[in-house]
Amino acid sequence: MARRPRILRYFGYALLFGAVLASAVVLYLDLRVTREFEGRRFALPARIYARALELHAGTRIPQADLEHELRQLAYKEKPASEDPPGWFARREDELEIGLRPFMFWDGAQAPRRVRVLFDSGVVRRVEDADGREVALVRLEPLAIGGIYPAGNEDRELVRLRDVPPELVKALIATEDRKFYSHAGFDLRGILRAAARAVLNLGSERVQGGSTITQQLVKNFFLTPERTVRRKATELVMAVLLEMHYGKEEILETYLNEIYLGQDRDRAIHGVGLAAQFYFGKEARYLNLAESALLVGMLKGPAVYDPRRHAQAALERRNLVLRETRDQGFITPDQYAQARATPLGLSPRPMGTSPHPAFVQLVHRQLRRDYDDADLRTEGLRIFTSLDPRVQGAAEQALAKRLAQFDKERRFGEPGLEGAVVVTDPQSGEVQALVGGRDARYRGYNRALDAARPVGSLLKPAIYLTALAEPSRYTLVTPLDDGPFVWKSRGAPDWQPANYDRKFHGVVPLRMALAQSYNAASARLGTELGVDRVLDTVRRLGVERPLRPFASTLLGAAEMTPLEVAQMYQTIASGGFRTPVRAIREVTTQMGQPLQRYALQVNQAVPPEPIYLLTAALQGVVREGTGQSLRSFITPEVAAAGKTGTTDEQRDAWFAGFTGDRLAVVWIGYDDNRAARLSGAAAALPVWGELMASLAPEPLALPRPDSIETVWIDPQTNLRGDSACAGAVELPFVQGTAPEQRSPCATTAGAVVDAVDQGVKRAKSWLDRLFGR
Repeated sequence: MARRPRILRYFGYALLFGAVLASAVVLYLDLRVTREFEGRRFALPARIYARALELHAGTRIPQADLEHELRQLAYKEKPASEDPPGWFARREDELEIGLRPFMFWDGAQAPRRVRVLFDSGVVRRVEDADGREVALVRLEPLAIGGIYPAGNEDRELVRLRDVPPELVKALIATEDRKFYSHAGFDLRGILRAAARAVLNLGSERVQGGSTITQQLVKNFFLTPERTVRRKATELVMAVLLEMHYGKEEILETYLNEIYLGQDRDRAIHGVGLAAQFYFGKEARYLNLAESALLVGMLKGPAVYDPRRHAQAALERRNLVLRETRDQGFITPDQYAQARATPLGLSPRPMGTSPHPAFVQLVHRQLRRDYDDADLRTEGLRIFTSLDPRVQGAAEQALAKRLAQFDKERRFGEPGLEGAVVVTDPQSGEVQALVGGRDARYRGYNRALDAARPVGSLLKPAIYLTALAEPSRYTLVTPLDDGPFVWKSRGAPDWQPANYDRKFHGVVPLRMALAQSYNAASARLGTELGVDRVLDTVRRLGVERPLRPFASTLLGAAEMTPLEVAQMYQTIASGGFRTPVRAIREVTTQMGQPLQRYALQVNQAVPPEPIYLLTAALQGVVREGTGQSLRSFITPEVAAAGKTGTTDEQRDAWFAGFTGDRLAVVWIGYDDNRAARLSGAAAALPVWGELMASLAPEPLALPRPDSIETVWIDPQTNLRGDSACAGAVELPFVQGTAPEQRSPCATTAGAVVDAVDQGVKRAKSWLDRLFGR
């Protein structure tokens, strides 16, 4: 009998120890719940946007291109209505658009209806719904990617007040009918689920054993393992969560946490992003059928993915609708109308980014100013310069031509690669960047990382250095294109040959550049001094160290397409060096400005030699190695450019610019094998096709005051007039044009030309006077 009290005492100790241990566990879990949930912060990726298309009278954009961009933004074509924004209606020479709201870097734009009228590819007028003219409206920019946290989780946070009541009703009816009355768990639901599991009973009912609170605890705090210990922890934490926080807070967090599918390598979390991903609209505009589809996907986002398993998703949606009706949340008429509604999905996005090469450039430029952890978690909004229309044209031109080259095997075995960079000549903003023939590939980015020999693309620096001395060099200065040997101590003799394996005697400077004669260019460069020419290259914006060898003058130097774009950017902008950039603005998630990437401009080269060089580069296209561009764009565009071909024809380049765009194209093999490539035959067609699809503006640089134009007889390179056969009008620094007249020049022609020059000078003076 004495042993019984002892056993009871030990049992009591055990119970006390268990109670203390349980209390400690509960206290620990309580602290964890309050600490983590109170300071709950979802890891929000930096969201990257393309440029926002601005529409106003005079905007150069064909109606078809605007319609295409609206479809990219998931606007639906439909008759004009008062429906939620995100639609457009087409009429002849007119579009009516229901613009969505958007938080821009300079403030919020409310939803509104506008009418855009067109005339010959130009916006003629923008009106509001009442017919009043609107000075300017913006389309919301296309989301082109993000910088994601671990697991590539993506979400758009929403407040509960912005979630349609129908979605909440469908969620409660399907997932947790007693949500507003239980204390975190539903004992009957747990027992019911357990009985079904043990007895293996099938059922059409959709509600499981876990409450919404339990599901949130599992996703927010715990691992997905299936153990008794984890389930017990989930129950306790659910009760604690309900003790500390209201139902609205729990429900709002749940709606932002839930996993609702996969976009390639991007995980879709929360109803805010899911609404955009599946329906191309904000969550507040979801209708009953769309809300039921999202709720139905909770049971299995992969199984009920409406894009991959449309029938299963439709049946699951209808089951959710039926449950919502049976619980009295919707009427039979609402049920019938929603059940008859098709899935109505928007076009599928393209993973973490449809333009990974451009996003990589943005990420690199952001790292100069932001910590990488902040970029992946703070929800920054990055507004960039990417133009979707230009990007699409660049991708298409490169892919089409490379496929053609592979098929023809004109340059070698299939497998050619390429890269394209397109910028605005004045601002230096990158409008498009393609890192390879597969524009969706997120690997090796040739536009940023493929440093390849540039061949003749460096030659303009030689001629610019020369033209900076107008007393010695003009566009008609004779150059010797005879055999040339460069001797250097400790190195073998260097003897450059021309592409056609011929020498051409004495040629005018402009033709030596137009025909890309190596011997004449090398002789000129060494006469000027290698160091002086390389200093010009640096002033044009190339920061990469270049070896001070004579061979460097002809392109025995490696540069990436982006670096080449920076060099030609300075030429195209009239000698003003503007760093190539991809970012315009950075704001917080709420739209508060953080940093503005303002335009930085430095006068790197005087305007006179740049003007002369541009005229010579226009000659490359008009009558030199780039003249095959006439198959793509008209002579009136007056494009300027330069071809580039490297030793053993391993690389093909073309860099050139029009009045509104500069583009650089590289073509070659990744393994740097010898091929049969040339800039004119391989890279130029890509450039030409790209520009032809964009209707480029003519190139017309403003003429400096000290520049005059003179008719030159190409037979003698002396002063001629318009009556001379093949005469060309060339620019000269005043006082440097040939004074001797060609025999073909007539007195009458000279008078006419003098009058013409006077008229041009007067027009130039009036333009400056009135600021035109």
